[in-house]
Amino acid sequence: METTVEALTFLKTAKKLVKHPMFAMFGEEDFLKRQVRDLLLTSILNGVDPAFAVATHSGDNVDFSTVRNDLETIPLVGPARIVLIEEADSFVSNYREPLERYLQHPSRQGVLLLDLKSFPETTRLAKALPDTAKIACKAPAPYKLADWCRDWCQHHYRKQLTADAAGMLVELIGTSMGQLDQELSKLSLAVADRDTIEITDVDAFVVRSRGANVFHILDAIGEGDPGKALAILATLFADGEDPYAILGAVTAQLRRLAAVNRLVALGQPLETAMDAAGIPKWPHARKSAEMQLRHLGRRRLDVLTSWMIDVQMGIRGNIPLPPRLQIERLIVKLGKFRSP
Repeated sequence: METTVEALTFLKTAKKLVKHPMFAMFGEEDFLKRQVRDLLLTSILNGVDPAFAVATHSGDNVDFSTVRNDLETIPLVGPARIVLIEEADSFVSNYREPLERYLQHPSRQGVLLLDLKSFPETTRLAKALPDTAKIACKAPAPYKLADWCRDWCQHHYRKQLTADAAGMLVELIGTSMGQLDQELSKLSLAVADRDTIEITDVDAFVVRSRGANVFHILDAIGEGDPGKALAILATLFADGEDPYAILGAVTAQLRRLAAVNRLVALGQPLETAMDAAGIPKWPHARKSAEMQLRHLGRRRLDVLTSWMIDVQMGIRGNIPLPPRLQIERLIVKLGKFRSP
C-alpha cells in the first residue's frame, strides 16, 4: 500500500534526499509547505541561486506544454532545472494523463514541484510517484504542538524553550505553525544573550492577546482574588474587547473544569479526567487548573454549567443589565472564597 512522508519527518531527514523527477507537496499547512519547498530547492540545486534555475507558474493559468518545455530547458548553472507549480490542484486535474505519461519518460535535468491542497493516493499519478516524493504538509495534532515549538526553537533559533513557555505560547497563539514560528523568532531576539526562554518571557513579550488576559483572570480566580480578576477584566474592556468574545474565552475553561468535575465524580483519576476534558498538559496549565478546581469546590463546580447558560442568555437580552456588569458578577461569584 502506498504511503506518504510526513513533512516534519522529511525535514529531519534532508540529508537522505533522493532527487525524483516530480515531488508533490500537499496539505493545508502552508508554513510546512514553505519549509519543504525551500529544502528541496536548496538540496536539489546544491546552493545555486534559485533565480537562475527555477521557473514558477500558477496552476490556474499554465498549460502542460509550457511546463514540459521548461523542464527540458538546460539550466544555465546548477545541476537541475526546477519548475514549481503553485496552487497546482487544477493543473493536475486538467493534465493528469500527460503527467502520468511524463513520469514514464521524465526530463533528465528537470524536477517538477507540485504545490497542492490534496493528492489522493487512489489516483494513478499518486501511485506512480515513489513514497519519498509525496510529502504531506499537515500540522501536528494540537497536543503535540508544544513539543514541536521546543524542538523548532532549539534547532532554528538556538534557544531552549521551557515546557511551560511552550504550552503557554500554543495556548495564546493557537495552532498556526507560521504564527508560532513568528512568535518564537521574536522571543529569541527579545531574550538576547540568554539561552532559555521562560514562561515569564512569553507573558511579557507575546502580544497581550485576549487569551493571555483571560488566562490571568482564571489564575486570579484560582487564587481566590476577584479584585485582581476584575482589574484584568477592566483592562480588556478598556481596550475595546467584545463582551461576547471575553465570555467565550472564560467559559471555554469553565466548561473544561466542569467536565473534569463530572469525570472525577464518576471515579476517574484527576489526571485522566483532565486529559479527557482537554486541559492543556503543560505543567503550569495543570497546576492552575488544579488550583481553580480546589478553589471552586464541588458545590460551585456542579452549577458551573447553569451559571454559564444564565450569563450567556443574560447578555443576549434576558437580563436588563449591561453585559460588562453581568460578566463582572460571574467573576465575583467565581473568585470569592467558599463559605465554610
